[in-house]
Amino acid sequence: MTSPLLSALRSEPITRTPVWFMRQAGRSLPEYRKLREGTAMLAACRDPELVSEITLQPVRRHGVDAAIFFSDIVVPLQAAGVDVEIVAGKGPVIADPIRSRADVDALPELDPADIPDIAESIGRVVAELDADTPLIGFAGAPFTLASYLIEGGPSKNHEKTKSFMAADPASFAALLAKLARISATFIDVQLSAGARAFQLFDSWAGYLSRRDYENQVLEHSAAVFAALAGHEVPSIHFGVQTGELLTSMSRAGSSAVGVDFRVDLADAATRVQPGQALQGNLDPALLFAPWEALAPRIEAIVRQGLELDRGFVFNLGHGVLPDTDPEVPGRIVAEVHRVSEQILAERA
Repeated sequence: MTSPLLSALRSEPITRTPVWFMRQAGRSLPEYRKLREGTAMLAACRDPELVSEITLQPVRRHGVDAAIFFSDIVVPLQAAGVDVEIVAGKGPVIADPIRSRADVDALPELDPADIPDIAESIGRVVAELDADTPLIGFAGAPFTLASYLIEGGPSKNHEKTKSFMAADPASFAALLAKLARISATFIDVQLSAGARAFQLFDSWAGYLSRRDYENQVLEHSAAVFAALAGHEVPSIHFGVQTGELLTSMSRAGSSAVGVDFRVDLADAATRVQPGQALQGNLDPALLFAPWEALAPRIEAIVRQGLELDRGFVFNLGHGVLPDTDPEVPGRIVAEVHRVSEQILAERA
C-alpha cells in the first residue's frame, strides 16, 4: 500500500485523508509520562531506546498515518556543544546567550558524528513501522533557533532578537546561515537513517513583519530545504500565527505548508504556491469539547481539504495540549478516515 501521507504531501491521488498530530509523541499520553519518570527531557531525547518507544506509542494507540520523531528543536544545539537545559514549565534555557558577532563566530557547527544516537533512534523506529506508515523527521528553523539563542530562552516579545536583527544585520545573517547548516545536518542524519519526510518548525516566525521575514529570514529557511533536496522526500514548512507570512513561507521550497487554526484552509490555498499541499488545521483546544461538538468540526475540515486543488493532510493547527484526553486523538483519526473514505467513494 502506498503511504496516504506521502501521497498527500506530493499532491498525488489518495484513498483517504491522512492524519497525524504535532506533539502526538508524549505530553498527553499516560504511557509516555510513566516512561519519562526520572529522566530529563534532553536525556530522553538522546536515549535511542526511549526515543523509539515514545515515537511509536501514538502510532499504536491512535492509528495515525505517520510517526513523528520524538526529539526537541534544541537537541542539535546541545549536540553541537551549546550549554542548554530544558526547564520544566519554562522551556529551553541557554546558559550563554548570543550578544555579539564574536558569540556568533564561536557557535560550533554540528558534525553528524556528534549524533550517532539520532541515527540509531531513527533506525529502531523505522524497523518497527509498517511500510505505509512513514516516519517524519524534523528540526527547528533558523529564526526560531536564533531567538532561543539570543533571548536565552522563550520570549513573549522577542525584543533582544529583533534588536540584534535590526542593529547588526550582518551578524544576524551569519547566525542564521550557521543555524541553517545545523538544522540541515540534523535532518540529513534523520533522512539518511530512514525518515521519509520532514517538517521544519518556525515556531516564532509569526512575530515578524513580512518585510523582516522576507529580507532577513526566508533565504535561510530556504537554504535548509535546498540542502536536503537530494533526498527527494516530501517536506512541510510550519509556523504559528503565520497567516500573513504564508505566501512568503511557501516560497522556501517545501512540498507542503502547515496552516495553524487561525487561517481558513480556502484562504490558505490562495496564499501558497499553486499545487502546494496544505496541512492543518483543527484548533487543539477543541479536543476538550464534547464529541458531538467536535465531530462536525472534523468533518468540515476534511471536506474542505478534499475540495482543494492540491494535497491535504489533516492535523491540528498546533500541537496536542498536555491535558488532552488521550482517547480523543484516536477517535479523530477514525473519524477523518471514515469521512474521507465516504466522500471519496461517493465521488468515484
